[in-house]
Amino acid sequence: MRIAVAGASGLIGSALTESLAADGHQVVALVRHDPDGPGQARWDPAAGTVAPQALSGCGAVVNLAGAPIAARRWSDQRKRELRDSRVKGTAALARAVAALDPKPVLVCGSAIGYYGDTGDRFVDEESPAGHGFLADLVRDWEAAADPAREAGVRTVHARTGLVVAHGGGAWGALFPIFQAGLGGRIGGGRQFWSFISLADEVAALRFAIDTPGLSGPVNLTAPEPLTNREITAAMGKVLRRPTALPVPGFALRAVLGEFAGDVLGSQRVRPSRLLDAGFTFTHPGIEEAIRAALPPRNRV
Repeated sequence: MRIAVAGASGLIGSALTESLAADGHQVVALVRHDPDGPGQARWDPAAGTVAPQALSGCGAVVNLAGAPIAARRWSDQRKRELRDSRVKGTAALARAVAALDPKPVLVCGSAIGYYGDTGDRFVDEESPAGHGFLADLVRDWEAAADPAREAGVRTVHARTGLVVAHGGGAWGALFPIFQAGLGGRIGGGRQFWSFISLADEVAALRFAIDTPGLSGPVNLTAPEPLTNREITAAMGKVLRRPTALPVPGFALRAVLGEFAGDVLGSQRVRPSRLLDAGFTFTHPGIEEAIRAALPPRNRV
């Protein structure tokens, strides 16, 4: 299958394209610069344009593009960047896909930030949107795909949780801290973190591409979310390091600003649609997800 991927150079995108290529799929990376190889095609998410040949013959289009949420503090300008990088790019691809015949499946990156702070309450794809900047962002992000949906394109919104990975993303920043013996619970530690291993994230995205019955929001999280305190203990156990240095909420707010509220918030998310469709997790538990993320030489 010919598959176009936007955001192919990111943590998830690079793992996905590697997996697809290894199985013989033809992957086209959508890039914002002039293509420098046959596996690339130009698009400009800010301008809302996609090169006409980029999506030709594709059976699937995957959009994982977007500015990193936690890269720096959320100023008003940064919030616009976070929103525009997701909404404008999704809208451009949705319009382009809507004009194709035959029409591919469209799999759009999304986030469990949609649900806001859920406390101890379980939520799944049937649950309503929460409150706050991230919830509003995700709602607009998903709505930007309406042109494709209205044209009859099967559209999946992959609401991803915290990806357990060593080489990037939010979890990638945790590993060196814990490996240095400086890790600890964050805030009170009672907030739920809904995680997924990078391997399961890639497998779930491919499952979404290949499963005709899947459409709309699909949570990409392991079956059983855990509290930050439980995850901290698991990190210490797997890495064989102490975890006695908690990060107080006030210190986190001083460093992260508004985003600290989301880190300290709780999201107890179930992947109901994945499970109902028959998806099997390779790393359903946190310890195995952590071990899978480590470089082979560091696994114990």
